[in-house]
Amino acid sequence: MQAPHDALRPARRLLLGAALSLLAGCGSLIPQTVGLRTDWPAGVPRQVELAEVPFFPQDEYQCGPAALAMAMVFSGAKVSPQALVDEVWVPSRRGSLQVEMLAAPRRHGLVSYRLEPRYQDLLREVAAGHPVVVLQDVGMLLPQWHYAVVNGFDYAPGTILLRSGLQPRQEMPFSYFERTWQAGKYWAMVAVPPGQVPATATEERWLDALLGLARGGDIQATVTGYTAALKRWPDSLPAAVGLANQLHARGSLDQAAGVLRAAMRRHPDSVILVNNLAQTLSDQGRNREALAVIRKAGDPQSPFAAEVRATRQLIEERLRTKGG
Repeated sequence: MQAPHDALRPARRLLLGAALSLLAGCGSLIPQTVGLRTDWPAGVPRQVELAEVPFFPQDEYQCGPAALAMAMVFSGAKVSPQALVDEVWVPSRRGSLQVEMLAAPRRHGLVSYRLEPRYQDLLREVAAGHPVVVLQDVGMLLPQWHYAVVNGFDYAPGTILLRSGLQPRQEMPFSYFERTWQAGKYWAMVAVPPGQVPATATEERWLDALLGLARGGDIQATVTGYTAALKRWPDSLPAAVGLANQLHARGSLDQAAGVLRAAMRRHPDSVILVNNLAQTLSDQGRNREALAVIRKAGDPQSPFAAEVRATRQLIEERLRTKGG
């Protein structure tokens, strides 16, 4: 006869297998949280809290203006949730759409940067001193969309810290936060001064963010943003062109020419740099020098050939009528 404890061994194995399957199932629901427990991002401290982030309790359905105001005021903007209501609040939706949330900071001289949908990127930005605005679904049965601000975390207990709703310091487990954040496809953004490139920014995404700022017409803020881009990515041709264009628009032609000449040393074959430098020199009245520069852009197969011809014709016409 089999002993009782031997009879229980298959059942125990079944229970253990079921438990492991359950854990695996939970891991598939919160994959990024599981990843954090085994692969904490290098260089990120285990505990951070940005206690200086202001807190604005939200009015009914107006979590968007409140969350955005917290991030923007922390970055130096002089705004209030009430002032932002007209900028981001959509009455028919009883809420704020992401596009409005990204657009509003640009009107106040800040850069809106949308994060990649990664837990690690969120933690890196908070560790770098940037509170992160996140979109969550906090509904129990039906979707209930909500904006909050992540201003800290603590690895040991696995806790995310938020300014949320009426709570100035909400503690939420990593796993539960991911479930609420995952529903909005891990949407997150920071609103930073143009001179502070986010810790997780890529060159392409930062320059895209600066284009949004430039469309708002704040030339000085955009100049600062492109200057910061060149400091982070010194070989960036688009950043150099963008900075020179903004300096030109501001009337700082000497500075624009200096940026273009420095970029040409790094990119001697760039037709667009040659064209823009010639244009800038001509706009300064230095047409003979400009003509000598534009002659270096003689490739008829260049995608900028039409622009080069137009610039050369302009310079030659100015030489005939104005000299220089």
